Amino acid sequence: MTPTQRCSALVPLILLLGAGRLPAQAHGQGYTQADVHFMSGMIAHHAQAVLMGGWAPTHGASASIRLLCERIVVGQQDEIRFMQAWLRDRHETVPEPEPSYGGMMPGMDHDMLMPGMLTSAQLAQLDSARGPDFDRLFLTFMISHHEGALTMVRELLGTPGAAQDGAVFQFATGVGADQTVEIDRMTRMLAALPRADTRPDPH
Repeated sequence: MTPTQRCSALVPLILLLGAGRLPAQAHGQGYTQADVHFMSGMIAHHAQAVLMGGWAPTHGASASIRLLCERIVVGQQDEIRFMQAWLRDRHETVPEPEPSYGGMMPGMDHDMLMPGMLTSAQLAQLDSARGPDFDRLFLTFMISHHEGALTMVRELLGTPGAAQDGAVFQFATGVGADQTVEIDRMTRMLAALPRADTRPDPH
C-alpha cells in the first residue's frame, strides 16, 4: 500500500468516528482502558523512535537524515511529555520511556511486540551501521516503525467507546496525519539513496 493509499484509508475512519464523537463528560470518567493502553504503549513506541533518531549525529548520518532525526526526536519527546501528563492527570500509571527492551512493553512476550517496533537484533543492526548504511537502515526501519503507529491509531479508533476523550482523539488523529506525511517523505528519501549491496535484516 502506498503512503497516499494509507492516508486515504485512515482519513475516512477518522472522519467517520469523529462525526459520532460525544463530549467526554457524557461518558463518566471520559476515557477507557483502551485509551490508557494506547497512551502507555505509544510512550514506549515514541521512545524507541527517539533512541533511533538520537544515533544520527554519532553514526555518520547525512545532513538530510540528521535534520529528519532532529525533528523526530524533538517532536516525539514533546508528545511523550503530553502522554505522560495525560496519564498523570487521570491518576493512571505513568511509564517512563524505556526503549532498551527491543520493542516490548515490560513483561510482554515476544509475540506481543507492538506494531512497527524494532527487535533487539534490529536495534543492534542499526546501531552498528555507519554513514550511507545507517541512512538506508534508518529510513527502512523508521518507515516500518511509523506504519506500526498508524496501526495502533486505527486499532484505537476502531475500538468501541475508545477515543471519546477529546484530547485522546485529537492526539491520535494528529499522530496518524503527521506520521503518514513523514512516511511519504522518508519513502522518497529512501528511493533517492544510491543502491546498496546489503539489505536490512527483516527479522
